[in-house]
Amino acid sequence: MLTQKQHDLLFFIDKRLKAGGVSPSYDEMKDALGLASKSGIHRLITALEERGFIRRLPHRARALEVLKMPQIEAAKLKTKSSPLPVAANDEYEIPFVGKIAAGNPIAAIEDAHRMISVPPNMMGPDHFALEIEGESMTGAGILDGDIVVIRRANTARNNQIVVALIDQEEATLKTLNKTSLGVELRAENPDYETRTFGPDRVEVQGILVGLVRKYH
Repeated sequence: MLTQKQHDLLFFIDKRLKAGGVSPSYDEMKDALGLASKSGIHRLITALEERGFIRRLPHRARALEVLKMPQIEAAKLKTKSSPLPVAANDEYEIPFVGKIAAGNPIAAIEDAHRMISVPPNMMGPDHFALEIEGESMTGAGILDGDIVVIRRANTARNNQIVVALIDQEEATLKTLNKTSLGVELRAENPDYETRTFGPDRVEVQGILVGLVRKYH
């Protein structure tokens, strides 16, 4: 899963390339994302390049090429692979982007590949769905195999359940708690420990807004 800043930068670069065929300057990218310095842009571009979304063109100043866009935008091309649960009101669909750990963190999922129908109150332009893997959030009523609906966000209040990206590579669903010692990712199951990270190691990717239960 891309971070919010990576997502925003990729779409800004793509928009500028489509509009004029020229990559935006680092200063323009910095201003568009509201960053204080260009060093943050360098890190974001490197991350996008490493994940295969863009590439730098050799021998050309500031030249970038967009190789692909997140499938969250292309997911309207539905696949007929194993169906997902359909909510009672199936008029609205959001991207289903894979599994997330409610236990030990697993690799972050980047691309949406299916759609899932949800009730209107769970639907929004920045919403997506994830399947829960693990039992660390059972105390919050979130079970292994449930589908959670997430609203994309990069900030959250204490005690909200969030998708947290750890060290830019592992994603997990936990209750957020910011303290003087750092960022706590709290399990809602006494069998799992609360983990504390430095504030620079954790990025909020979204906030839990709903749940669709699988019935077997």
